[in-house]
Parts: sequence; C-alpha cells; structure tokens
Amino acid sequence: MTQYGAALNFRDFVDDLLRRGDAVRVGRTVDLDLELGAVTRRVYETRSPAPLFEALSGGDAGLRVLGAPAGLSGDARGTYGRLAAHVGLPPHSSARDVVEKLVAALDADPIAPTVVPTGPCKENVLLGGDVDLERLPVPLLHQEDGGRYVGTYGFHVVQSPDGRWTSWSVARTMLHDRTTLVGPAMPQQHVGMIREMWRELGRPTPWAMVLGAPPAALAAAGMPLPAGVDEAGYVGALTGTGVEVVRTETNGLYVPANAEIVLEGHISVDGTGPEGPMGEYHGYAFPGSKPQPLFHVEAMTFRDRAVLPVCVAGVPPEENHTIWGTMISAEATGLLRSAGLPVDLAWCSYEAATCWMVVSVDPARLAARRTTEEDLVRDVAKVLFDSHAGWLVPKVILVGSDIDVTDLAQVAWALATRYRPGTEYVFPDAPGIPMVPYLTREQIRAGRGGKSVMSCVRPEEFTGELRGGIASFATSYPEELRRRVIGDWNGYGFGNGRDSATHDRPSAPFRMETSS
Repeated sequence: MTQYGAALNFRDFVDDLLRRGDAVRVGRTVDLDLELGAVTRRVYETRSPAPLFEALSGGDAGLRVLGAPAGLSGDARGTYGRLAAHVGLPPHSSARDVVEKLVAALDADPIAPTVVPTGPCKENVLLGGDVDLERLPVPLLHQEDGGRYVGTYGFHVVQSPDGRWTSWSVARTMLHDRTTLVGPAMPQQHVGMIREMWRELGRPTPWAMVLGAPPAALAAAGMPLPAGVDEAGYVGALTGTGVEVVRTETNGLYVPANAEIVLEGHISVDGTGPEGPMGEYHGYAFPGSKPQPLFHVEAMTFRDRAVLPVCVAGVPPEENHTIWGTMISAEATGLLRSAGLPVDLAWCSYEAATCWMVVSVDPARLAARRTTEEDLVRDVAKVLFDSHAGWLVPKVILVGSDIDVTDLAQVAWALATRYRPGTEYVFPDAPGIPMVPYLTREQIRAGRGGKSVMSCVRPEEFTGELRGGIASFATSYPEELRRRVIGDWNGYGFGNGRDSATHDRPSAPFRMETSS
C-alpha cells in the first residue's frame, strides 16, 4: 500500500512541481563540489524553479538531488506554491492560507500513524558492512563549509526510553565517514532532550534520519510543538489521514514508508566529532568547527532512483525561512490566540532570517481589553518567550491588524511611521537559541538575552480612537472603482498587470470599532 499526493509522497511532490513548471530537470552532469550548491543558491535568489539534478559527479548512478524544495516561486500567482504543496494546498495559496491551515490542525484531534508491513523506502536495503554513506550524492554546499552535509532537509526520529514520546525534528548532519554522521543535538532541542534520557541510562539513543520525507511530515518536524507531543499525530490532523509508517530494520523505530532515503542506527552516548563551519540560516558563515555528537549508521534503505532534497542555507529566503519560519509562525499564532490575546496573526518575515516575528493585533479587541502598552507587551512576551517557538525567535514586533504582516513592505512602513523611540522592551533573562548572530559571548554561554518586544501599535489603538486612516489604492477609492481599474488594466496601456499586481486584492477601508 502506498499513499499518494504531494503532501504525503515526496515523489508525487516532485512530479507535481515538474508538471506545473515549478521544477526543472537538470540533465547535464553537475559537480557535487560547490556547483550544485551554487546553482541552488542562485535559484533562491532569482526565484527560479526547483532544480532536479539527474546526473551528478558522485554517488550511485541513478540517485538524484532536488534543490530548493520549498523556495519561493517567481510566478506571482504561486509565490508560495512549493510551501503550499507541503500542506496539501493549491499553488496559488497565500502565506496566510498556509498558516491558517497549520493553526487549524493544532486545534484538531491528532490522527495516529498507520503501520504498514513495507513501503517504497525498502526497495533497497543495505545492512552492516554494506553501509556506505558515500554512495549517496552528498554535496559540498559552500566553499567555507567544513564538510559535506547530507541532512539539510531531513528529520531525526528518536523515541524516549519509556516509548511514550516519539519525536520527529529537523537538524543538520554532516558526513563524518562512510558510516557516521555528526551534528548538533542541543539540550533545548527535542533530539537533545531524548538523547539525554538515554545517556542517563548509560545507553546509546536508537535513531533514524528520514530524507525525502512526505512533505507534510517534514513540515511538522520543523514545527516547534511542545515537548512530549508526537509530530506524527499532527501530520494526521494536517492531512486528514494517518501517515503510513514502517518499522526500521535494526532498532524498532517507525519511519514514513514513502521516504526516499532512511538512515538508521544510534546516537553515541559520549562520542563526538568536529562539525562545521557551515553557511547558516541567518545568512552568515562563522569560522571554526565544534565537537558534536556522532550518529552511527547501521542500515540504509532507499527507493529506486532516490531523490535527496537539499537546502543550501544562507541569505533568505530558503527553507529555513519558508518552512521553519512558517511552522514557527503557526505555532506562535496558536499559542497567542489560545491565551486569549487580541492577536490576528504572528509571522516570521522570511527576509528577517527567523530573527524577528511580527504580530498583528486586532484593534477592536485590544480596545475592549482596556490595557496598557506595557501590559500588552509583557503578556505577549510571557506567552512567546516561555515557549519553544519563542525560544527560536529573539525579537517580536507588534503592529495593528491593518498591516499585512506577511508583506515586508508594509512592515517596513509600519516600523518607520509607528515605532516611537522608547517602545522597545528588553527581556535580558529570557532564554533563546544561541545561534543568533548578534549575541555576545556571554549571552551565548548563558543561553539568555538578546530578546525584545517592540510596540508599533499606535497609542490611540489602545482606546479605540484613530487620528487617521491609510491612504492607498485599497483604502482610498470605492470598491466598484477599484474593481473597474483592475479589470481594465490593459485599457490603460499597462498590459496584463495581474501577475505584478500582487497587492490589488479588494479590501475595505480600515475601520476602528470601539467596544464598551
């Protein structure tokens, strides 16, 4: 039995991209040393179709690589098309459409995975001495990288010793030798938490890595769900059906049956190796390597003509921003709404490299709370900075909901015209991810600091009285006139402006309502 559809079958996902022109076959031989990385980086920066590399300088013949699996598209009608396909939405879906579907799945009942006897990931099985990671087309992505990275768009599978928590989580892994990977497993990451449980027992951690996973599973693995929550159940809620999983060959874990490649084995109790440097998601490459845990591979299973997905991290937007940032946005939106705060949407701007989150506040609900700016900021900070999602994002910007927080141009305008000096609140003791580029050495060592909330909510929005509205095409003209102008754009001599007029959606003028 095989599940089909782009969200649950990576091969279907690739075929769908090719069919609609959002992926291209690269038939010429491409060098795994930097050339593949260079092509993929240029794809991100030009918003070109995803490259499917079908002839490579290394790895087994027939194995392929897909670059930029969730890069943005240059087609304005499907900018988020690759991202939308991960969650089963059509290519023309907006960023908000994606977030709202993810939030709805948070509120739905989990659907447990379905265990099947076998699946496409078992078409080829290599055990013990036959394991050779160099048979995979593992690229050198940046000239400053300390090695070849196989796990840039895959996820770890680990389970707590008592079997109550199975975690799927995204983290990078670098090739160490023919049978070993090396990569981070920080104590705050779920893979690190579960590894510590096994270490306390003096035992290695049973582990698997899934590459070319069902896209919905990869997205869920990148979501900062609370510790103890199984991502597999969330995938079921997101797709409406239990994801099919199959037992690994060596360690009793379960992995998606449709995966392109599965590596399985264990995480060393104390063994480490040098990892990095690597061009990172924040857009920088810092020199030097760090000792990180070793992942010992005891079995490899893979599909015929398997496809290895690759993210070439760096200046945004790439998958660390489009997938990880979107999943963080959904979790943060759900948390803030569940806390009863007057929040419309939380969004990690892709261009900000997951270093800020913009939160839109509903003005009518805000006025009804009869609160102050300081109290609102502290309420938001409490919810976010005490969560896994807030641990990942250091800065929060609050704006009114008349700003489309998914549009960086509107966010920049709000920052310039609504931020009043003195309305940034700093939280020096809040815990945070140590990879943020601007942190001091002391903050990195402490795992705290560098966190703030900036209020761009106008003072009058707290009382329900506005001094003025917005002057724009969407707000300053009658709806009938706007529709007529858009519909007759050719008649004005501009040609078919539909593709370029991404913000021409009809919108009612902003209106503040007061509540008693």
